Amino acid sequence: MTTNAYIDGVKHHYWKPFYKRLWQRNYYEHIVRNEADLNRIQQYIKNNPALWQQDALHPKQAEQHG
Repeated sequence: MTTNAYIDGVKHHYWKPFYKRLWQRNYYEHIVRNEADLNRIQQYIKNNPALWQQDALHPKQAEQHG
């Protein structure tokens, strides 16, 4: 459904097309089993965006290494 909505947006609503990978491969699923697990995951979600500039998959990093 999401892919179809994206394609429709590009074709009919002037959304910017994405020419590389659109979806993440090999995503990781995890069942939250307790409060400590929940807290760890929340911290990861909160802190992870700050690490994007250094991520090997970041387009600027890929250009430098690639």
